[in-house]
Amino acid sequence: NADRTIPIEFIARSQRNPRRHFDENELQDLAASIRQHGIVQPVVVRTVGVNRYEIIAGERRWRAAQLAGFTDVPVIVRDVDDRTALELAIVENVQRSDLNPLEEAMGYEQLIAEHGYTQNDLGEIIGKSRSHVANSLRLLKLPDPVRDMLADGSLSAGHARALVSTSDPASLARTIVSKGLSVRDAERLAQNDIKSQDVVEKRPAAEKDSDTIALERSLSDALGLDVKIIHKGGSGQIRIGYRTLEQLEAVCRLLEKK
Repeated sequence: NADRTIPIEFIARSQRNPRRHFDENELQDLAASIRQHGIVQPVVVRTVGVNRYEIIAGERRWRAAQLAGFTDVPVIVRDVDDRTALELAIVENVQRSDLNPLEEAMGYEQLIAEHGYTQNDLGEIIGKSRSHVANSLRLLKLPDPVRDMLADGSLSAGHARALVSTSDPASLARTIVSKGLSVRDAERLAQNDIKSQDVVEKRPAAEKDSDTIALERSLSDALGLDVKIIHKGGSGQIRIGYRTLEQLEAVCRLLEKK
């Protein structure tokens, strides 16, 4: 570790930073504070070349310092690999509650897909329970319109989780937002939708047994993807649903491990 002050133009944001959204009003407020008090907490960076540094944590401070007209910023240099840099970025952002739920989930997925973390690993590193990590990953199953509402804050993580297994999450999300429904109301709305699906599909009385359902849920949580088990007699199929090529590649990597 090294503390120093370096020219702001030597520093670049990381494309791997889990945080994507920066509120313009909040940046202006921080810039005003920086003009008056300076940068209290250094930006954490790593060396990527001669006089070139990449931000690990503190991109918001770096952006605000530019708005404030600063030419130099205090930094702490941590020369770490990609895996550790991403881990540190997620830890810092989660601890400061700087990530929206979707950014947090995407950060977890990136660590799982690129570096082989398990949900238990992530829980220990981030300081959250495994169920928190699993619930976060479930948000990535939602369609883009719902993810957009989650990212801009019009929909909470609790609302969004209730919609994962519904027939039309986007339509239900719009209803939740327009009517200002509570999370509990959203859960009731989602349950009614799921029950109506059961009626429409006219499922036979001999549904999946509880062990199969539990296994489906366990695999879904472990992968952060939708898993269906079709079991008849002594044989069957496992179906894994994915929404992006990155998710497919992550599954392939897991299957290829010996």
